[in-house]
Amino acid sequence: MNTSRPRVVVVGAGFGGLYAAKALVGKPLDVLVIDRNNYHTFAPLLYQVATSGLEPEEIAAPVRSIIRRGGNVSYLMGEVTRVNAEEQCVYVRQDGAEQPQRYDYLILAPGSVTSFFGLADVQAHAFGLKSLKEAIRLRNHVLSMFERAAGEPDEARRAALLTFVIVGGGPTGLELSGALSELFQQVLRKDYPKLDVRKEARVILIEATDRLLAPFPEPLQRSARRQVERIGVEVMLNKTVAQATDEAVVLKDGTVIPTHTIIWAAGVQAAELAGLDGIAERTRGRRVRVLPTLQLPNHPNVFVIGDAAYLADEKGAAYPQLAPVAMQMGRLAAANILALIEGKPLKPFHYSDRGIMATIGRSAAVAWVFNRIQLSGFIAWLAWLGLHLLYLIGFRNRANVLVNWAWNWWTWERGVRIILGR
Repeated sequence: MNTSRPRVVVVGAGFGGLYAAKALVGKPLDVLVIDRNNYHTFAPLLYQVATSGLEPEEIAAPVRSIIRRGGNVSYLMGEVTRVNAEEQCVYVRQDGAEQPQRYDYLILAPGSVTSFFGLADVQAHAFGLKSLKEAIRLRNHVLSMFERAAGEPDEARRAALLTFVIVGGGPTGLELSGALSELFQQVLRKDYPKLDVRKEARVILIEATDRLLAPFPEPLQRSARRQVERIGVEVMLNKTVAQATDEAVVLKDGTVIPTHTIIWAAGVQAAELAGLDGIAERTRGRRVRVLPTLQLPNHPNVFVIGDAAYLADEKGAAYPQLAPVAMQMGRLAAANILALIEGKPLKPFHYSDRGIMATIGRSAAVAWVFNRIQLSGFIAWLAWLGLHLLYLIGFRNRANVLVNWAWNWWTWERGVRIILGR
């Protein structure tokens, strides 16, 4: 790197970090992207890896291949352990040793992790779905439960093995529950002819409020529930998880659901970064409060974006922790750094909201396009397919995913039904 030029360090190779780095390609500065993984994960499709629909590499791309066209952008694999804003450096752990990386400008995009709301026993027994490792672990577990059930003579124990509880009625919980139900009813029942999968395999979706998909309009909420129940998912509203064990989920009303599988999709919180508490204000979910320009109030050369950033919109509501928000924040952070260097005014963040959508299963989805047009069923599903293919990074990934989706749709098959790394 050219040490005479400004140096920008980007922590995190998620949507926000990569879009910031790509916006700085070819500019008169040097950029270093740091992430503990050498790949970018297309997180909206993690549930398809977990349900045997896609291979892990089909929703991931090497960071180096994404940034290699930028001669001024480089990558370092390591875990950022702390930030020192006074010394203007971050500390990166590699092979057990910490090394400082100096910066002139810092973009923090560490992403988010699953929030269990202080329920330690739930955290100990539940599966999250925020990374490729978690998705593969969940896929291994789901298939292992069927293998165990196939050899289990006791009816009650077999029922517990084949009961899958998903907590959280947002898009992740809805998409995962629909995909699991279709996997069981259309694919695994053929693989396990000695099991009465249609009767014994249960997918239970638990939501603490009185509706699914809270941010969606009420007609789409009702449509989503009808569609997911039509494919066999049991929906339980106004139910809250109080406790979890190896063999059951206990609800606050005393209901006990025997199960060996709890999947937590009920909340997220900002990923931890040591050193920020002394220089940044934390809000709910450990998000960092930033100025409209995405800067830390007392450190104008430090930007926080994506799921870790807290910023309210014109109505006073926090911007959602969604990939499109992170992408747009990444672009603005890059533009504001260039403005700082050039002595120009900085721009505030304004989210261009193109709507939200969630898929439920084969030819089933709901979509609220531009927060004006409500779509449901097959048309919404086509819109969902098109958008996710558009945002997948890398032509090879798009082509592979499209072929897999077409094959799965036409044959009702799921090709990735293998147990790895038990």
